Parts: sequence; C-alpha cells; structure tokens
Amino acid sequence: MSFFSDLFAKKEKSVLGVDIGTSSLKIVQLRKEHGQAVLETYGELSLGPYGGGEIGQATNLAPEQIVETLKDLLREAKVTTKNCGVSVPYARSLLTLVELPYRADPKEQKTVIELEARKYIPVPVSEVQLDWFVVPEANPSQFVGEEKAGDASAPSGKITVLLVAVHNDELTLLQKIVAGAGLAASFYEIEIFSTIRAVVDEQVKPVMIIDVGAASTKVYIAEHGVVAISHAISAGSQDITRAIAVSSNISIPQAEAIKKTQGLAQDGALGSPELVFSRIFSEVRRVLMQYETVHKKSVAAIVFTGGGGVTKELGVYAKNIFSIDVRVANPFAKTEAPAFMRPVLEEIGPEFAVAVGLALRKLDEI
Repeated sequence: MSFFSDLFAKKEKSVLGVDIGTSSLKIVQLRKEHGQAVLETYGELSLGPYGGGEIGQATNLAPEQIVETLKDLLREAKVTTKNCGVSVPYARSLLTLVELPYRADPKEQKTVIELEARKYIPVPVSEVQLDWFVVPEANPSQFVGEEKAGDASAPSGKITVLLVAVHNDELTLLQKIVAGAGLAASFYEIEIFSTIRAVVDEQVKPVMIIDVGAASTKVYIAEHGVVAISHAISAGSQDITRAIAVSSNISIPQAEAIKKTQGLAQDGALGSPELVFSRIFSEVRRVLMQYETVHKKSVAAIVFTGGGGVTKELGVYAKNIFSIDVRVANPFAKTEAPAFMRPVLEEIGPEFAVAVGLALRKLDEI
C-alpha cells in the first residue's frame, strides 16, 4: 500500500488524515493538483497484536504504544508530510441538540449559546473545548442550493443548535500522540464530521450513516452537513467476527478474513453474522422511526462505513431489510487514483472514511 508515493514526485502540497480508532490506525495522504484531491498513499495497522490481542479486536493501548504503532504505519506507508488533521473518537465527545432563543445580533447569539451550553455539559465548561453549529431550518430555497438559516429560524423565536464538546484531557492525549509521532496537527475533529465529509453527497436531504466500528456501531443522521441525531449500539465489527468464528469453529484471524471474502453470502447459522446485524438493524429501525416521526420527514439514504462496512454482501443484505436507498461508502471516490486501484479502494473504502474526510478538510487549508 506504499507504492503511491513512488508514482508522484511533488510533495509540497501533501496533507495527511490520521484516524486513531479502537482497533486500528488508518492514514490517508492526499495532495491538491488542479483543484483535485490526488491519493498519494494510505495505510492501516491493527492495534490488537500490539496489545496481545487479535486483528480487528478493540484494544486499550497506552499512549506510548500508540505512538510506536503510528510511527510504524507512517514508515510502512512511506508518508512524506507531517501536516495532518486527527480524529477524535465519538465516544470521547459530547453532541447534543438544543433549542435556544434566536438573536439577530451574532454577538448576542454567541453569548446566549455559551451561557445555555453550561446547562447541557456535565462538566465545567473550562474543562472542555466547546463548539456549536446552528441547524438550518428546512425551507424551499434550500432545495435549490440557497441556504438562509437566519431568517428561517426567526419566526418561531427559536433556533436549533448542535453543541459539540471534547474534554481537554482527550485533546491533550491526542496532542501527545501526534507530537510523539513527529506530526503537526492543525485541527482535531470528531470522527462523525470527517465521515460526513467523505461519504455524504446529498447535503440537504437527511442521510443516515451506520458506522460499524470494532466495539460499537454509531448511527447518526446528517442533514445540511450537521448531525441531527446520533445513537450508539453496543455491538460492532468484532462481534461479527466472533459470530463467524463460533459458527464455523475457526480462529479469529480466519473469521476476520471470511468476513471480508464471504460475509453475509454464507448460509445462516447459529452465531452467524446475520444474528449480529439483526440486533444492530433492530436499533437502527428504532432510530430511523424516531427521527422521521419527530421531524416529519423521510431519510433519503443509508450509508455503511467502518470496519464492519467491509463485510461481504452487506449492501445487498441491507437492501432487503430497509425500504430506502442503501449503499456501502466509497470515500476514495472523492479522490484521484490509478484506475487499476479502484476495485481495491472501493473494497476497503468503508474503513477509511474518517481518514479520507480528515485529509479532505486539511486540503482546504492549502
């Protein structure tokens, strides 16, 4: 996965997306050329073996171990830039939607949001980095590409705000890892927003993203580029792998390989991946119905990402479960790459959504 760096000579416009997950580290290096994002190199290293576990299993490594793993990955992928953006785990952040009084003056609105935020954050505001996004109200002009968030919210005297908070301790930990690996990060972004940037093409209509991570599955609905609802399910990619291992009486590494080569194409059996997905999809339906009932609008599509997103035949299986458009994420479609690599990139794409999204944002800084 390192030969991309040998195909391109110019490196001065290169940027890096670094996704520090619970089961693996992933990096994507892009450069901007003629306004396009060009893929230079990418790579992934499982954290399980570094912590005495198996590939694909969630781990809890010490920061020093993560630094060494990241150094190994940067070396193996032949990364040529230090300039990066880094992911913040969803589990280490707080996202909440609140309805607040509308103020025409931006300075007054900022003051209102900062004061009200204290009521929703379970720790002192001084202990977190706080950000927020005003959620645009739906109006006809937005469906032709014209957003008018301010006036749309004014009639009711209220606005909906997405509050986002990350604890200072988490940011300090990530900063130490980045510095230890010899990188320079200009931003740290909650993984949800990186994923939206990489996999959502429809920015107006609601889109549900199902991120099947190692230890858990994150479900969220994005509308106007903002998270309208989010939910975590305590079942993930490692549970799918274990189910295959148990039902087939094979090792975890063998099951991990089968998940990618056969997956849901297998016949159903006790402990098979269908049972895990059935549990996940049951929760997904509940979130979907809750959103559509409260907001009185339909979700336009479902997109699968994460390690579980590479499960073979997942898209076909899910289309039989849900009555709306279902697809598996292909974030590399937003990059330029050699044609012969497209089948491989499409296959591994779901795992790299966060890293691609980070690199795309970083390119905007150039």
